[in-house]
Amino acid sequence: MRIQLSEHFTYRKLLHFVFPAIVTMIFTSVYSIVDGLFVSNFVGKTSFAALNLIFPLLMILGALGFMIGSGGSAIIGKTLGEKKHDLANQYFSMLVIATFLCGFIFSVIGQFFIRQIAVILGAKGAMIEECVVYGRILLGSLPFFMLQYVFQLFFVVAEKSKLGLGITVFSGIANIIFDALFVIVFRWGLAGAAIATAIGQVIGGAWPVLYFAKENDSLLRLSKTAFYGRVLLKTCTNGSSELLSNIAASVVTMLYNYQLMRLAGEDGVAAYGVIAYIAFIFAAVFLGYASGSAPIISYNYGAGNGMELKNVFRKSMVFHFITGVVMTIFAIVASSSLIRLFVGYDMQLFELTRHGLKLYSISFLICGFNIFASAFFTALSNGFASATISFLRTLVFGSGSIIILPQIWGIDGIWLAITVAEILSVFISAIFMTHNRKKYQYV
Repeated sequence: MRIQLSEHFTYRKLLHFVFPAIVTMIFTSVYSIVDGLFVSNFVGKTSFAALNLIFPLLMILGALGFMIGSGGSAIIGKTLGEKKHDLANQYFSMLVIATFLCGFIFSVIGQFFIRQIAVILGAKGAMIEECVVYGRILLGSLPFFMLQYVFQLFFVVAEKSKLGLGITVFSGIANIIFDALFVIVFRWGLAGAAIATAIGQVIGGAWPVLYFAKENDSLLRLSKTAFYGRVLLKTCTNGSSELLSNIAASVVTMLYNYQLMRLAGEDGVAAYGVIAYIAFIFAAVFLGYASGSAPIISYNYGAGNGMELKNVFRKSMVFHFITGVVMTIFAIVASSSLIRLFVGYDMQLFELTRHGLKLYSISFLICGFNIFASAFFTALSNGFASATISFLRTLVFGSGSIIILPQIWGIDGIWLAITVAEILSVFISAIFMTHNRKKYQYV
């Protein structure tokens, strides 16, 4: 059943429409998780810690694709809602080209500075070389990693979210297979894990190019285009909240690693790596919902359909409340089973990680509201509101909490920092939601 953006969305239709985007986002997060799973169990704690130390940098660069995808999908969705299909295709094509060029430039620059960055992040001894090897391989596939992020969002606008899901699942399975082959069979260590991930990213980024380059039955197709400077600027401005959110999240991760190295050493970094993997999957549900529902919001905003905006907004609030409660309970109850997959071989590390996850998981109750609030304003082309929520949530509240709370509660302050940041952010999200309700008529 193909659901169109112009339809009225019941709970069933809404969940059916966003489900592929949710699963797609979960499988995208599998890249780092699968690498960590194989590296931790078959290579060792030092390599696992090195992976977690350098990975935030790679996520910052990959987030440039998420910025273009989220900001561009709002513009393209609005343009489609205005019935300007040819122009929407030209915008789409230009943004795909811009993404690849941006990825190529940062890939080249990163190759020269990866060692210095690893040292700045706190790598020492053998960890430095491990960071350099892993980082350089994945910098090589950066253009495709960014394209993969872009196409995840553009597939939804094109009303082909199931195809996007299929490509992402295939890429994730390829990553898992090659991880097992390169790490376990060939014993290539951390380099093998990086090569496996790079292969998955190339598949996920190149396959959609081939699909959209030929005749297809979606709403979008790659075509001749021109340089639309204002559209590109608007895309980057509108999607800046997602970029800021990802950059800030990576910066906060670096602060986590710094504080944990200081308080608990290499075990602390490894423990946070496991917790972050679990949090990636849980947050992916909210991020997937946000990216899946954004084209609906953008389309109806462009079409001037205020009633449907209200409908989607109300249902989204219910979804995030129920999902947040379920996730928190599951994380606490299943903490031992989840953690044993990664560090069951080290009881001291296991206990440290389990205790940390139980405290950290409280944040799942409310983080979905903040993620949706930021994405909601991005879909409405209100980049200022979206960026402000993301900036305060992650960089200001997140960084401030991780710096201050360990001084009060020690290592427990590190695990509780995310919850404090989310609570403070809820108030900011509520202020923007209340202030803009009449302007966009979603309440």
